[in-house]
Amino acid sequence: MKEINIIIPTYNEGKNILFLVKEIKKIIPNSFICIVDDSKDLKIGSIINRSNFKRVLYIHRKNSKGRGSAVLYGFKKLFRNYKKQIFIEMDADFSHDPRELKRNIQLFNTSKCDLLIASRYLKKSKIKNWPIARKIFSKMSNLLAQRLLKINVSDYTNGFRIYSSRATKLILKRCGKIGDGFIILSEILVAVHVNKYNINETHSIFVNRLRGESNVNFSLILNSLLGLIKLYLTKNKYLIDKK
Repeated sequence: MKEINIIIPTYNEGKNILFLVKEIKKIIPNSFICIVDDSKDLKIGSIINRSNFKRVLYIHRKNSKGRGSAVLYGFKKLFRNYKKQIFIEMDADFSHDPRELKRNIQLFNTSKCDLLIASRYLKKSKIKNWPIARKIFSKMSNLLAQRLLKINVSDYTNGFRIYSSRATKLILKRCGKIGDGFIILSEILVAVHVNKYNINETHSIFVNRLRGESNVNFSLILNSLLGLIKLYLTKNKYLIDKK
């Protein structure tokens, strides 16, 4: 049996985190959940500590360092080279539906892939309640990523993913060089692709948050676009020397 680790990066998600952890624990009771919190206060930590969840690790980082770096930090904390593990990353705001977890894990195991992406852009997928401007930007970002990086996936930027142990080991060794925000999602994809690891996608229903506020801003968007260009110019640096 593989250990299931779920990494949840958080920033001011006090209105969502308790509901999400409860829902995950109903669906996958034995999962190990790691919450990496970049909020300025300890509100989320207080909520988690009062709830007495089993197999839930709360980590508070004093300074906000970005969603991508939070996921890498969680990987590093939970990764054990000698154990059979899978790692899942997902957002805290319920845009990634925890009810999809069982189906996605089953597909991940049966398809024997190293990275499974829950895509917002497959035929059966849907995006609900996003503003038109956000939809256009997301679609344009993915089209730019496809044009530059030429990886055969439909969604480069959704952070609802499952990774194998060997993919996680590769990520810890190679990723985190481009930036610390959403660009790490594309960086990870490049690292897995150039090393010829197996990538698969599945449909997903993406729902805009009902509670709390998004921390996506113009600076993050600009850094992500610049990061795509950097990845295009440096993607061969992600190859592991197999000699």
